[in-house]
Amino acid sequence: MLNLSPELEKLRDEIKEYALEYGLDPFETVFEILDFDQINEVASLGGFPTRYPHWTFGMEYEQLKKSYAYGLHKIYEMVINNDPSYAYLMENNALVDQKIVIAHVYGHTDFFKNNQWFSATNRKMMDGMANHGTIIRRYAEKFGYEQVEAFLDLCLSIDDLIDFHSLFIKRRPAARREPVEDDEDPQVSLKLRSKDYMDGFVNPPEFIEEQMRKQAEKKEQSSRFPEHPEKDILMFLIDHAPIENWQKVVLSIIRDESYYFAPQRVTKIMNEGWASYWHSTIMTEKCLKDSELIDYADHHSGTLGSSPGALNPYKLGIELWKDIEDRWNKGKFGKEYDECDDMDARKNWDRHLGLGRQKIFEVRRVANDITMIDNFLTKEFCERHRLFAYRYNDATGMFEISDREFKTIKDKLLFQLTNFGQPIIIASDGNFKNRGELYLFHKHEGIDLDIEYARDTLQHIQRIWKRTVHLETRMGDRGKLFTFDGKDHIELNITGTQG
Repeated sequence: MLNLSPELEKLRDEIKEYALEYGLDPFETVFEILDFDQINEVASLGGFPTRYPHWTFGMEYEQLKKSYAYGLHKIYEMVINNDPSYAYLMENNALVDQKIVIAHVYGHTDFFKNNQWFSATNRKMMDGMANHGTIIRRYAEKFGYEQVEAFLDLCLSIDDLIDFHSLFIKRRPAARREPVEDDEDPQVSLKLRSKDYMDGFVNPPEFIEEQMRKQAEKKEQSSRFPEHPEKDILMFLIDHAPIENWQKVVLSIIRDESYYFAPQRVTKIMNEGWASYWHSTIMTEKCLKDSELIDYADHHSGTLGSSPGALNPYKLGIELWKDIEDRWNKGKFGKEYDECDDMDARKNWDRHLGLGRQKIFEVRRVANDITMIDNFLTKEFCERHRLFAYRYNDATGMFEISDREFKTIKDKLLFQLTNFGQPIIIASDGNFKNRGELYLFHKHEGIDLDIEYARDTLQHIQRIWKRTVHLETRMGDRGKLFTFDGKDHIELNITGTQG
């Protein structure tokens, strides 16, 4: 790793000043120069050079190295959500590319610092990753590298079974602290207060029976394990799986890292769009030289280019930010605008409010990809950018346009982004049939589980849980129960539900 040259240091300071003038509030950012081999290595480790060793990182490195050698990709920058943030620049990038990247980085670090979805992340994760690496290396020396790596394989295979909302929403109720009178007559406690002569009317036998039934249900619910369905499967396994202490620590490390990376997954479109918006603004309005225009346009268009059948978060993100800014500058929002049926009037609508820049900073602070698209993706935007929904045609063996309706496009985008596009799996019962078996429930959202993936997931969880693991789902209009007992996979059609 190399420090910045005097020329790049001057550019860094200049671009930072521009960023501050526009109202950005980034973390202090440390820039380092890497050659192509070093940047591929760091990229394969998720941006953390001191991360623990694992074969998947080596596989990622080889893939990046070959892809770069064949000209299929080029890493221009990486930036780490940390305080201070760390950003890595490619050594042989042209000067105009370095300027774009530095401006892009300040957009990211402003987003990291100010978006609420990053507010609960570890701001010293560079040190945290180093500590994780030290712990796992120590376990490898003590218990054997093969054993530790095998358990890491299990943990990494289920690292997305977390509840990323749990950092902001209290899922588990506080333990009850009030004293409970165990010797109280249950029928007396269930009765409504009344005069003795009215008791038979106010508290008839059928009422008391109904109240006792509800109390029994409540008692059964309170003794359920877990008491409430648990979406954070990793936390549930840490708390209850019969594994050794070092394995609980390793699983906790994987869980911590999953929560650290989760905000980047739920704000991918916003974050990349925000950084692209600001590198575009800073370059075109402040620091782009005439001689750099062609190279800048080539690089910028390459960043925003879209491939058939693929969603480019840079392109969608920057266009959404520009659209929000334009609409709030012109007043294209609110009751009057929404109720206007004249298409020409809507197209030429301009109240000269000038609130666009204020609005995008507000959205940057509170939104994620789902809320941004839900609140700000409009029919006009979809038509202007020719967005459409597509599906695979088994008859032709090709992907084809299936719908251009705004609601369909928006729903598909939101569905694709919900829970990272992954199935929502919930721990429903940790003592199923009173045999210590684990019962999982798939919250069906319209798409069936991939059967092979479901089997693999069951197998990996069972190796941690030790006893039989079940997974209830729905395939089409039928209930389905997948079971793995440590040896065999079993599939049953079911009509009831445990979820």
